[in-house]
Amino acid sequence: MRERKVLSDSLINDELLRFPLHTPTWFWFAAGFLGLFILAFISAIGIMVVFGLGVTGLNKPVMWGWMITNFVFWVGISHAGVMISAILRLSQAEWRRPVTRAAEVLTVFSLATAALFPLIHTGRPWRAILWVFPYDFARGIWPSVRSPLIWDPSAIFTYLTGSTLFVYVALLPDLAVARDRTTGWRHAFYSALALGFRGTPRQWKLQTIAGILLSALILPVFVSVHSIVSWDFAVALVPVWHGTVFAPYFVIGAVHSGVSAVATMMAVLRWVFRLENYITPDHFDALGRLLVTVGTAWLYFFFLDVVFALFSQEAEEVIVMQQRLFEWPWNFLTVMLLVTAYVIPVPLWLSRRVRRSITAMFFTSLLVNVGMWTERYWIIVPGLMKKYDFSYSWDQFTPSLIEITLVVGSFAIVFFGLLLFAKIFPIIPIFEQKEGQIFAEEIEVGRARVPAVIRE
Repeated sequence: MRERKVLSDSLINDELLRFPLHTPTWFWFAAGFLGLFILAFISAIGIMVVFGLGVTGLNKPVMWGWMITNFVFWVGISHAGVMISAILRLSQAEWRRPVTRAAEVLTVFSLATAALFPLIHTGRPWRAILWVFPYDFARGIWPSVRSPLIWDPSAIFTYLTGSTLFVYVALLPDLAVARDRTTGWRHAFYSALALGFRGTPRQWKLQTIAGILLSALILPVFVSVHSIVSWDFAVALVPVWHGTVFAPYFVIGAVHSGVSAVATMMAVLRWVFRLENYITPDHFDALGRLLVTVGTAWLYFFFLDVVFALFSQEAEEVIVMQQRLFEWPWNFLTVMLLVTAYVIPVPLWLSRRVRRSITAMFFTSLLVNVGMWTERYWIIVPGLMKKYDFSYSWDQFTPSLIEITLVVGSFAIVFFGLLLFAKIFPIIPIFEQKEGQIFAEEIEVGRARVPAVIRE
């Protein structure tokens, strides 16, 4: 049995508040580097608005390309927070404690980034309000509730609001700790955000109840968001899109990519912020075991999607699926997504030695999201290329530099958001670590678990 490392409350405070209260030099270099890509992202949007969508690789009939691929990808990554935090919080899984906040913050920034792409994709973002919200009561302009343009904003902004509240409620005790350990403008800043939290039994009770309620309430939204994204495709009369399997297929794919992204991020946090006392091989072991199950379920639904398309015996469906499986470069992408999203990582995760290796988990989980981004592209574009019955209307899609810049810039936005959040707030929950220590002490002395007031 491993010896548990006991950390004092003051040491936990010092280590987890080290980065928010002290700025190392490398932070400015990292922020500046990511800022360059964000500037390129904004410039690409400006060029597209001025010169039109012709500067992208989009063409008739391929009206959806890398931008919508990125939208689906980031919505998938956003499922990390609920899967790791809400479900594990409700099931009282102890290993969740150092992982929850980073997963929740990843949810918020990835979802906010995803919401940008349907707006950017219109080419005239300011016109989106005409089709999403009631614009002019006198003229009777109302959005069509049958349109995915209505479903997506409703689902995404509901999920984004719930996820933000989820992060903030869990952050209150840590804001109080930061308030009590700072002076000057930092003290005023954390005092305003802490909302008068003093750690009284009543406040702890309310904070705990709010966390449980938000965990339970956000689960239906978690399932509905990616189901609605899948219905964007399923309701369209495009070959290989209108499949009944899309909703569970997209949800399990989102969980696969989201949990893998959490594993990648936790490895980076451990290395960058020196969090060896909090993020241990045990946590990667647990994530690896979870990913074996999730990844296998994703593979099952992937093959269901292929079988459903071939079993229908519709000419358009069969032609597009044959293109995916046998024509270059789609056959290469088919092999690539299967190898990177399942064949390499999942068998490796069956080994306990691999699961407990931080380096191995970093590269295998990163590999999964290479495969999952490829899978989204593989789903979206081939059907559009052969959307119409007449072969003379078929066309290829090649992304332009503008689209490539937008995709790369979206990764910079998410990374910059995570870096900025970690600079202002503790990325690992302080009160969760203290509660975990109290619980471990109770287990050691054989006492039943009782509600504990977190020591300041």
